[in-house]
Amino acid sequence: MIAFLRILPLFLLIAMPASAQSFRAGAATSNITPPIGGAIIGGFHPFPSKHVHDDLHVRCLALDDGKTKIVFAVCDLLGAAEKMYEEARGLVTAETGLPGANLFMSCTHTHSAVSALGPDRMARDAGLDDYQRFVARRIADGVRRALNNLAPAQIGWAVGSEPREVFNRRWFMKPGTVPVNPFGATTDLVKMNPGYANPNLDRPAGPTDPEISLIAVRTPEGRPISLFASYSLHYVGGVRSADISADYFAMFADRIQQLLGADRQDPPFVAMLANGTSGNINNNDYSRKPERKYEPYEKMREVADHVAQAAHKAYQTIQWNDSVPLAARFETLEVDVRHPSPDQLTRAKELLAKPKTDVPASLDEIYAERITRLNEWPATIPVSLQAMRVGGVVIGGIPNEVFVETGLAFKQRSGFQPSFIVSNCGGYYGYLPTPEHHKLGGYETWLGTSRFEVDASEKILARLLEMVAAMK
Repeated sequence: MIAFLRILPLFLLIAMPASAQSFRAGAATSNITPPIGGAIIGGFHPFPSKHVHDDLHVRCLALDDGKTKIVFAVCDLLGAAEKMYEEARGLVTAETGLPGANLFMSCTHTHSAVSALGPDRMARDAGLDDYQRFVARRIADGVRRALNNLAPAQIGWAVGSEPREVFNRRWFMKPGTVPVNPFGATTDLVKMNPGYANPNLDRPAGPTDPEISLIAVRTPEGRPISLFASYSLHYVGGVRSADISADYFAMFADRIQQLLGADRQDPPFVAMLANGTSGNINNNDYSRKPERKYEPYEKMREVADHVAQAAHKAYQTIQWNDSVPLAARFETLEVDVRHPSPDQLTRAKELLAKPKTDVPASLDEIYAERITRLNEWPATIPVSLQAMRVGGVVIGGIPNEVFVETGLAFKQRSGFQPSFIVSNCGGYYGYLPTPEHHKLGGYETWLGTSRFEVDASEKILARLLEMVAAMK
């Protein structure tokens, strides 16, 4: 009888459902700050960095439900070439056994980082440069460390809201006031970033999405482990000239750590903020003049604090789960590539044939180069798409700067609450406007800024929804 009683607790433990004892989470970071001197991208004229204001990182969260492991990795970069992600996937799978489809990698879209798009961002099959290899290696290291840190955990999710920091940056203008575009045409009906309190403003050309979606994990005793959040804000900016910075995304991670009282833990608490569907959203309210001029980095800190406060408020509503099912899907979709018309190509070649000067290239010349290069691309290319399920949450991943309308449609049609899309995920192919926005024209739709067919956003959304449905 005594022997039986000693065995009974072990028997009960073995008989318990696996979901009640096997869920684990782990998090880690890797530093991806480049050497000073590399070209900072984000504008039309890259320039060498002269200082590092704050380091760039890859922030990783690993989840394990006892059957499936998935990892989220958010990089402090404007974007990254698909081949760089493929290199990282190969390293991770070889070193940890994690299937490539279960690794969800994205970039925040900070405009104060050097390029991870390769030596020629318009090349279809360019090899990796030294910095891309370095980042791929550091992603793999961060994933491996997060997996090493796997420990029993609880998980939950919530949705907050911060409408004060998101504005649609595309505006309808009064008739006749939209400038000629780089192709010599006057067909644009909207203008990006039209200027504060511009008397020619009519109305914003679309909605915003103020939601902050978050997934959080903690120890069974309640100590925070990690938080993965997403907000549809392009970036904030306001850096000192030639500074490298992770923008407000890193400041959010630091601030939410403070609010959660999770500083100086071992292993360290890791927060990350992925970029949602912000292709047409920024932090500038063009309907009025700014109340004052901000010092460098001041606006970033303010936005980070507002978003972190809203996320912290939502965090208090989380219903914690001892375990939830995990699932991952990775598929490719053939998408048509846009090519210049014969007239556009002729004009571009004429512009590029003119003698070069020491003056920075004009917008017309920049787009002449872009569309000439894009003309070399094949008629279609395979585009990588991802969908991840974390309990009652689904996350879609698209390798573009996705318009907010696509993100809102995904939330409405996915069948999961919450659900959201992360932009710049698994690659970078420029902007992904909706067909309606293509009709309006403007910077985000220009050939060379946008590379895919006019209906690409609809086709990609439809495939993502099919992938999600397969995980129900």
